[in-house]
Amino acid sequence: MRSSYRSFGIAATLVSVGGFLTYVLMSSFAAGLMNQSLIGHLTIGLTLGLGQFVLMGVTIWLYVRHMQRRIDPVTHRLRAQARHIASSGRRSRTW
Repeated sequence: MRSSYRSFGIAATLVSVGGFLTYVLMSSFAAGLMNQSLIGHLTIGLTLGLGQFVLMGVTIWLYVRHMQRRIDPVTHRLRAQARHIASSGRRSRTW
């Protein structure tokens, strides 16, 4: 459970931070490219900046999906086992 959680967390963090860092570096060192107009007043830089919101939304959606498919079932089984052990321990101690 830990390795599944950790591996996804590392990958999601690298993608999110990498996308943001790429945007910041391009804004600093490729200002001419970022200022090129796409449609009207919409520039490449503005489009990539708005794309950061999309990137974060996709990352959050993938995180929730990963947790529901991989982590939550294991957690529910562990809680059920813990409840079963706790309830069986209480019954054996009563006189």
